[in-house]
Amino acid sequence: MSTPTIGPGAAITLLALLAAVCGPVAADVNEDPHAKHRQMMNEQRDPQSKSAHIGIPDVRLLTQNGETVNLRDDVIGDRIVVVDFVYTTCTTVCPVLSAILGQVQNRLGDRLGEDVALISLTVDPLRDTPQRLKAYSENHRAGDGWVWLTGDKQTVDDVLRRFGAYTPNFEDHPSMILVGDGRSDKWSRFLGFPGAGKIMDKIDELSAARVAQAAVRE
Repeated sequence: MSTPTIGPGAAITLLALLAAVCGPVAADVNEDPHAKHRQMMNEQRDPQSKSAHIGIPDVRLLTQNGETVNLRDDVIGDRIVVVDFVYTTCTTVCPVLSAILGQVQNRLGDRLGEDVALISLTVDPLRDTPQRLKAYSENHRAGDGWVWLTGDKQTVDDVLRRFGAYTPNFEDHPSMILVGDGRSDKWSRFLGFPGAGKIMDKIDELSAARVAQAAVRE
């Protein structure tokens, strides 16, 4: 199943529309629980990637289909993965991040689910059950190879810490996308809203590194 065609500037356009609807950033986060996210939307529209060290934990989580999976072995394995962090009641940055991954899904085509996987991990596991993630994923027309994960809070919080995405208040979670290679353990972190093109460039860079490494071994 594919997502609707979205133009190359869709993520930035969506940001502008959301900013127009949401209005200016509130000065007091107690008055506006999404103030930090609105500030991110205004400031982080074209981020550059930075290398990251990610220690993938050997833990079991639940997919949007209610399946129990091992994050390290079943979900990531030796694939190249793109990871974002969302929650289903979010109305600010999460829809933008999901739209970006939807564009990446379109561009990957048959590679999705084979050598590349998309992963969306909830930051609100207490409310985001597999059923809620399933409905949310269907709204974004996620196909096979785009996995949505939840689990018990302690386990999910530990995974979020490993990825650098944990915050005590899940509504303040960073707008972030990670691209990594489960085989080489090389990771890059985008803080903000990278375009699908930048993510694809990073995926292709990791794929090329694999080919080069294989040639050296031969």
